[in-house]
Amino acid sequence: QVHLVESGGGLVQPGSSLRLSCAPSTGKWISVAVAWYRQAPDSEREKVAVKIVNGPGVEYAESVKGRFTASRDMTKAMVYLQMDNLKPEDTAVYYCNQVELGPSGWRPLKFNNTETWGQGTQVTVSS
Repeated sequence: QVHLVESGGGLVQPGSSLRLSCAPSTGKWISVAVAWYRQAPDSEREKVAVKIVNGPGVEYAESVKGRFTASRDMTKAMVYLQMDNLKPEDTAVYYCNQVELGPSGWRPLKFNNTETWGQGTQVTVSS
């Protein structure tokens, strides 16, 4: 079972930038894509970006389009989320997960019929 490790969060002012990193514990991706999610207090988890691991494809939620950029470094098995022009509403715990394409879109891989999530990284945007 692959565990994912997120890093790079922090406390920043509105308009600032952060770059989040995501790495598999095994050093190898087993899915075709990796998604970034976020969850704010008292809110459901929201998918904000999907990055194809072995190609250039990428998708974004409307709420982050034009401000967030997902990328990958195949030499390091890393996936990144560059977040620019951050807003207070971007405040959340950010997670990454390996995903597969299902009938309703991208969904987290399951191992033994169970989704596995890392601890995430906190992003707080506040003046």
